[in-house]
Amino acid sequence: MSGRGSSSSSCTPSIAPFLPMTLDEVRQRGWLPGPGDPWREGEHGVDFVLVTGDAYVDHPSFANAVIGRLLEARGFRVAILAQPDWQSAEPFRIFGRPRVAWLVSAGNLDSLLNHYTAHKRPRSDDSYSPGGRAGRRPEYATVVYSQRCRQAYRDVPIIAGGVEVSMRRLAHFDYWHEKVRRSLILDARADLVVYGMGERPLVDVLERHARGTPIAEIRDVPGTAYAIGKHGRPHFFPEEEFAAGLPWYEQADSLLSRLRPRPGTELRPGEGVLELPSYDEVRGVDDHSKERFARAQHIFHREHNPDRAPVLVQRHGEQTVVINPPAHPLTTEELDAVFALPYNKAPHPSYGGERIPAFETVQFSVNVMRGCFGGCTFCAITEHQGKRISSRSAESVKREVEDLQRLDGYKGVISDLGGPTANMYRMTCSRPEIEARCRRPSCVHPTVCRLLKTDHSPIKELMREVREAEGVKKVLIASGIRMDLATLDPDYIEELATHHVGGHLKVAPEHVDDETLQLMKKPGMDVYLDFEKQFKDASRKAGKEQYLVPYLMSSHPGCDMKSAVTMAEFLKARNLKPQQVQDFIPTPGTPATCMWWTGIDPHTMKRVHTTTRLRDKRKQKALLQAWKPENETLVREALVEAGRTDLIGGHSAALLPGGGRSAGASSPRGGGERRSRGRRRRR
Repeated sequence: MSGRGSSSSSCTPSIAPFLPMTLDEVRQRGWLPGPGDPWREGEHGVDFVLVTGDAYVDHPSFANAVIGRLLEARGFRVAILAQPDWQSAEPFRIFGRPRVAWLVSAGNLDSLLNHYTAHKRPRSDDSYSPGGRAGRRPEYATVVYSQRCRQAYRDVPIIAGGVEVSMRRLAHFDYWHEKVRRSLILDARADLVVYGMGERPLVDVLERHARGTPIAEIRDVPGTAYAIGKHGRPHFFPEEEFAAGLPWYEQADSLLSRLRPRPGTELRPGEGVLELPSYDEVRGVDDHSKERFARAQHIFHREHNPDRAPVLVQRHGEQTVVINPPAHPLTTEELDAVFALPYNKAPHPSYGGERIPAFETVQFSVNVMRGCFGGCTFCAITEHQGKRISSRSAESVKREVEDLQRLDGYKGVISDLGGPTANMYRMTCSRPEIEARCRRPSCVHPTVCRLLKTDHSPIKELMREVREAEGVKKVLIASGIRMDLATLDPDYIEELATHHVGGHLKVAPEHVDDETLQLMKKPGMDVYLDFEKQFKDASRKAGKEQYLVPYLMSSHPGCDMKSAVTMAEFLKARNLKPQQVQDFIPTPGTPATCMWWTGIDPHTMKRVHTTTRLRDKRKQKALLQAWKPENETLVREALVEAGRTDLIGGHSAALLPGGGRSAGASSPRGGGERRSRGRRRRR
């Protein structure tokens, strides 16, 4: 990631003033005149106002800090407008007119996911807000913030980014409003969208802008997307034809036929354009619309290789959304430079010491890599961060470990040394020429690719070096571990169990049903059982009593009530009583969400079972916590529905005791209905 002012990866991060978040801070830097002072053109003004739905925490786990520090290192003036009052445009004028652009993001999470649970109930807290208070951001925050930016200063370009617009960049299903919505790019009316990890695309855009190209005209940078009207020109439309008065919209079919590669030829970057089924074709609730939706999603998830992905276009009425190929991931040197920026590793002082729960989770953790080639269908990481792994150098990681010692509250314990998947550090394809044209959505499913370098030596060596560093007492691994990779290296599991587990290790088999695991793109239970045995043996060898804590997910496509009962039996047999259970949430843009909405696996176009009724979702979740007295009614209903009343009784395998208030009910809801009628009569 080239350019002036880039931080050197050889320097140790140093404490720097927080990026300004208040008017006084901006004035103290001399960027704005004081009260009564004259405005001096060329001297006063902020280059970027970064509008974000998260609190400003100056830590590399928070995107607003990374982007802000990156631009600061390149000599730009950046002010943070964190969680502004969106009821009017006035709060958006606090720093004056941005000289270059607005940068808009909903935050580290989709704003609807931030607001609502899997059961569509409002959340009572917000991990990314001071005090954990909910309600500090609007629904569809990217859209609302962009509208207010436009009202505040209409002529200033808007560059939108973040996971919300990244995963909603095409027509998508919105679970909380139960409808297919059009691209968020159109609703936000942004001049440009940066999707995925934004450092490289944003720097490329700004370098082009510095050479005199208006931001609204920069339309061919990988990792960006934009929208045009009927008479707009996409960057791949020949300028001479456009100048001759041939509208893109009317010439689309003939143009696309020319740009598509001939059958049997290789698609090279910039040569291919693929048109997805339009918004009007996929928005319906009929079977044909859902089939077209699934086909569009399949293309979207297939074309993520930055070396060969075509430009994707999708028409929305008389408008068109254009998605450029993904940006290449950062190199080790570039990623080191990002982590060498001078983060304070603390929330902004204006919060007065109020706790921000998301920060507390990562305060003493160290991220060593990005990306994930697992391709789990319920997860947005592959689509957002990319399938290829970007890894930091050991020197960069050790410098950050050393830097932790300056932080208040640090006691020598690193809470996590990992990333999206802890043991994918430095894993790459052994044949770059094949990787450059690979379209496989997962490198480890249905089996681990034979070309994947699965060597755990780099992560084992890094773990040893960090735990032996001065001032370090304990290094824990809290990130997810891909068990099918770990079982290939017993020494890694032994290293993990001996030095990096604090009694319990969280792992994510996610399910026990083979069909559901296949749809999740997760390994079978035989892999979990193999990992469990190796981990127990390694813990016993280390003289430690340690346990696995398996994360399981209810209601995922493919999981019916019988499968959910099988999961409950799995937990019962191991005497596991999970305090937290993940109920599947159909988040925008993932393959599993496509399955949930259409009932079709977009990869195979085969029908799949889906659990769509909220009460059925509650029953599946209750089965995984069948030991809780408050879940008895739901569990009993589920067992009757699944034909598993053999699990009701006094025997050791039973999920519910025999007898009880509902035991004799001929209908699982009969007793509840009678009590409800009685209450209505009393009222």
